[in-house]
Amino acid sequence: MKQTMKNLILINGAMVCALAIQGGKPYAQEASPPADQTQVTAVDILLEPDATMIQHAEAANARLLKVFPKGFSLDSTHHPHITMVQRFVRTADLDRVYAAAEKVFANSKLTDLKLKAFKYYYIPDKSLGVSGIVVEPTPELIKLEQKLVDAVAPFTVKTGTSAAFVTTPEDPVIDPLLIEYVSVFVPKYSGEHYMPHVTTGLAPREYLDKMLAEPFESFTFSPVGVSVYHLGQYGTAAKKLKALGLKP
Repeated sequence: MKQTMKNLILINGAMVCALAIQGGKPYAQEASPPADQTQVTAVDILLEPDATMIQHAEAANARLLKVFPKGFSLDSTHHPHITMVQRFVRTADLDRVYAAAEKVFANSKLTDLKLKAFKYYYIPDKSLGVSGIVVEPTPELIKLEQKLVDAVAPFTVKTGTSAAFVTTPEDPVIDPLLIEYVSVFVPKYSGEHYMPHVTTGLAPREYLDKMLAEPFESFTFSPVGVSVYHLGQYGTAAKKLKALGLKP
């Protein structure tokens, strides 16, 4: 999976938010973090899609699980979502991050956005691939994403360590490539480089190639919510920190 993360960063950093491959992996031992690093949190500010997108994502996920049962399911810990921004922020400023992000969305009619899903894609990892549904990055969505980047900028720090993420005793060290990815999300994967998508699962590349060759019936959907999540290994949205209010 370290190769998956490397491909993911090089090909399309946006997709990292949804990797959720099960099982611990060996990582290089990380040095003890400086004391101030324990006061940093890696966050993902994300959109929660409506039932239309969720149904499509779950249908694709079920299809992939039939051919590759060892893949991952979309469930309460891997809910379909669209990353807007991933950043390292000062833990003491989390409430300010929530307030700043909420102000951005409070001044926008987010639920009025009509987004178009127009194709499948996948990121290769040897014989397997992590698949997703690509969303057209509309001017409105890109503008909103940039406003969000600017709003949380005062509370960010350049980088962090494993202490900034959700970890487990079985998998205590975060992949350095993920740390690098979050560190450079702005500006490498934001603004004009922003690539929205919803991850759907894992399957053999041979199957995914056939799947991508099939006609894709595009569909429209809308966001119904915004949340801030604490990031975990592989960039998963591991723990919900705050659901943000939206303009009625």
